Amino acid sequence: MTAQRIGFIGTGIMGKPMAHNLLRAGFAVTVHNRTKAKATELLSVGAQWADSPAAAARGAAVVITCLPDTPDVQQVLLGDKGVIETASDSLVCVDMSTISPAATQRMGAELAKKGVTLLDAPVSGGQIGAIEGKLSIMMGGPKEAVEKVRPIMEAMGKSVTHCGALGCGQMTKLANQVMVIHTIMSVAAGLAFARKAGLDMETTWKVTSAGAAGSHSLKVLGRKIIDGDFRPAFMVDLQLKDLRLVMECAGQLHQPLPGVALAKELLSVLQAQGRGRDGTQALFDVIRQLGDQAEPTR
Repeated sequence: MTAQRIGFIGTGIMGKPMAHNLLRAGFAVTVHNRTKAKATELLSVGAQWADSPAAAARGAAVVITCLPDTPDVQQVLLGDKGVIETASDSLVCVDMSTISPAATQRMGAELAKKGVTLLDAPVSGGQIGAIEGKLSIMMGGPKEAVEKVRPIMEAMGKSVTHCGALGCGQMTKLANQVMVIHTIMSVAAGLAFARKAGLDMETTWKVTSAGAAGSHSLKVLGRKIIDGDFRPAFMVDLQLKDLRLVMECAGQLHQPLPGVALAKELLSVLQAQGRGRDGTQALFDVIRQLGDQAEPTR
């Protein structure tokens, strides 16, 4: 498998370390990104550059996309100078973005007309998981194609799970995002409460991390909140995109998600404040601001 070339499109916060891990595992990787400067580090450690998605796909056995939203994936796969223009009839495309399950199925049907197999493989684990190669990868599509690319996926993730037919990876990721946003909300609200109560934040974080409230979000994002570090491991803008997808699917399924609706509203406040590129731990600031505006009970 390592002798086969991989095209990797999208070298942002998540994509760059994922591509790094493929190079470390010995794969030949050709990268493309809308902004070439974001790929400079990869080029310095052995990646090749492609001027377009079509160029990245030319001669590749597998093409991986890791992009912000549904229209980006559609443009890269099916648009002008897209993957479909140069794809061989044995190509496997693995979309590791988080996008619409229905759009994924439509793109898969279009690519199949040229003999190309599309797999959806969104990830969980954030930037740290991407750097450490410990992502949870949720895959949808034909089982034989999933097994074909499994060695590639295992270079980037500690858990590679076949979730079902094309689109099931995306739907599983949306279920994951429902759970994750509630956890981040609980961390932000709990620490805002502790601050308002005059508790020592460091002590509160340590003791709650060691108990039933302990979680990856509390360990990582709680630490960032206490340090006043709102740099993104996952941006508010992207979280809002994911929650929009969640609410669209929830509406189609007639499944109420009141907690998600509240989180989406609070994240929208951050976006309106010009903080869309901050990390999701900035929810703490919105909840803190609400408390600072409130009059104490007399």
